[in-house]
Amino acid sequence: MSKQSGQKSEETVDPDEPVILSALEHYSYCPRQCALIHLEQVWDENLYTMRGRDVHERVDEISSHELAGISYERALPLWCRRLSLVGKADLVEFHDGVPYPVEYKSGSKRKGNPETLQLCAQALCLEEMFGFPVLKGALYWHGSRERREIVFTTGMKTEVERVAIAVREMVEKRYMPSPVNDKRCEGCSLKDSCLPAVVTEKERSRKAVKELFEVLS
Repeated sequence: MSKQSGQKSEETVDPDEPVILSALEHYSYCPRQCALIHLEQVWDENLYTMRGRDVHERVDEISSHELAGISYERALPLWCRRLSLVGKADLVEFHDGVPYPVEYKSGSKRKGNPETLQLCAQALCLEEMFGFPVLKGALYWHGSRERREIVFTTGMKTEVERVAIAVREMVEKRYMPSPVNDKRCEGCSLKDSCLPAVVTEKERSRKAVKELFEVLS
């Protein structure tokens, strides 16, 4: 494992700057993970993050081409002034001028809301930028070469807005959430920095002491 704790991340969030799109995925997966990366600037490598970095290095070079009437834009900068979001899309396909975002992920196809949330956030950016409703996009898993189309619902868009507000509040208050301390921690590259079991036990002990004090008093 390559550990880079304390090193400044290229995706840190400042209270006076827009929220980075990737922070929404991090927060949706685990609020504490989001805070460690975007507030404390902690980033630890493991097999999963190295695979992800390798995949994105292949799609992060800005390029454009057209094939069979579809335009393809890689590493397209994105922004949404309404939600104060910025970032970039791995790939945006333009079907008859309508944007269709495609987010690349390492590994194999899996269920989960965080990746879908980030993709939907990209759609909201594209809607504001190009003035077209963006009704769907796709997730592409590099490891299994699978592509899954995502239809963006009103509920998804509402969740993007909720998480964007939550991340903004966390940044402004510099609040460090408690660990989730569940199965999400098993594959997390930040487990050694987060110490979920240790922190959870300390918080449980403090709560017990506080409750005992209140009873005795």
